Amino acid sequence: MHHSHHTSSARMTRSLSSADKVARGLGWLSLGMGLYQLFAAPRLARQLGMEGHENKLRACGAREMISGIGALSDNPTPSIWGRVGGDAIDLAALTYALQDRHHPKRKNLYRALTAVSVLTAIDVCCAQALSKRHAYQAGVTPDYSHRSGFPQGLESARGAARGYEVPSDMQDALPNPPI
Repeated sequence: MHHSHHTSSARMTRSLSSADKVARGLGWLSLGMGLYQLFAAPRLARQLGMEGHENKLRACGAREMISGIGALSDNPTPSIWGRVGGDAIDLAALTYALQDRHHPKRKNLYRALTAVSVLTAIDVCCAQALSKRHAYQAGVTPDYSHRSGFPQGLESARGAARGYEVPSDMQDALPNPPI
């Protein structure tokens, strides 16, 4: 019994698309970053020269953790799109902070901006790939039920078959010749 359970979990892991695997990685990354922002907010605020904004950093950490948990679920699509939204907020905040030409930690802000930009690109690509994959799996597929598969339509195909006679050499091969 235990053996069959092992193979089914291995099969499940193998069936994950590359987008799902990226989403899983982003999920773990989100959890790690979220924990850091929550519990090391004063240190992070010092690194970014954002003293006095610790609660904003903690709020970002909470958002990161929620995204991370969602990214590890069966359908990570909404969470990865949520990460894209969060990235936009982070990019705006960092860009705003960089407008201060005399900012004490400008170099660190640029590093953070670069990192968030790279992650945003990964998040967007992953979210788009997941949207395609999960929309397809959810059955949002084109409806071809009205199509017969015959270029001139089903009636014309039936008409073509109506006058068909089984060739005599084929009739011999049939177990019960048609009456």
